[in-house]
Amino acid sequence: MKKTMIVIALACLSTLGWTADKSDKQQAADRLQAAGDVLQQITAAPDKGIPDEVFSNAKCVAIVPGLVKAGFIFGGKRGRGVATCRTTAGWSAPAFFTMSGGSAGFQVGVEGIDLVMLMMNDKGMQHLMSNKFQIGAEASAAAGPVGRHASAGTDWKADTEILTYSRSKGIFAGVSLDGTWVNQDKDATVAVYSPDVTNQTLLNGKVPPPAMAEPFLAVVRQVSVKVNAKKED
Repeated sequence: MKKTMIVIALACLSTLGWTADKSDKQQAADRLQAAGDVLQQITAAPDKGIPDEVFSNAKCVAIVPGLVKAGFIFGGKRGRGVATCRTTAGWSAPAFFTMSGGSAGFQVGVEGIDLVMLMMNDKGMQHLMSNKFQIGAEASAAAGPVGRHASAGTDWKADTEILTYSRSKGIFAGVSLDGTWVNQDKDATVAVYSPDVTNQTLLNGKVPPPAMAEPFLAVVRQVSVKVNAKKED
C-alpha cells in the first residue's frame, strides 16, 4: 500500500512537469535563465542568503528552479536543474540533471521551491560528476548557514559534502533531500550537447560552454567576483 501511494504521488508530480510543447533545447535554455535568476536573487539577500565564505569555498553550484514538492499521505519531489563546477579555466559548461524521490509522512498540497546546492569538497563534486547518485545514502547533505557570514559554530568545512539552500515565497528554509535521486538529464544533455557527453566531461571543463549558457555563467562569475572582492576588503 505504501509503495502504491508513493507511486501515485510521483505520478501526480509528473503531471506538474514541464511544458510538452517546447523543445528539449528551449526548455534547457529556459532552465538556464531561471537558474541564473534564482542564484542572483538568493545571493542578493545579504542577511538571509548564502554567506560569502561558503560560496567562495564551494567546488560546484547546482540550482533547481521551481523544485516541486507534492503529496497526499506520501509525498515526493521532482525537479530539473543545472550545475557548474570550478575548473582551472573558470566555471565549467553547465550539466543538466533531474531530481526525484519520495518521502513518507502526512502531506497534502503542492509547493514550489527554489533550491541551491553547493558541493563543498571533492567527494561532493565527484558525486555530481557521476550520472546518478542518491542524497543521504551516497552523498551527505545538510542545510547551509545563512547570513552575511557563516556562523563560527557551524562546522560547514568538515564532512558535509553538500550544503543546501531553499527558498519558498521569499522565505529561506531547510528542506530534507534524503532519499532523493540525482540523475543526468539525458534529454537536455543530448539537445544541448551530444549523446556521448557525460556530466564528468562537462563539469571537468573538457567541453566548451554553448552560447545559450553564457547568461547563466555570467551570473555565476558575477557572484564569484563579488564574493572575492568582499573577501579582499
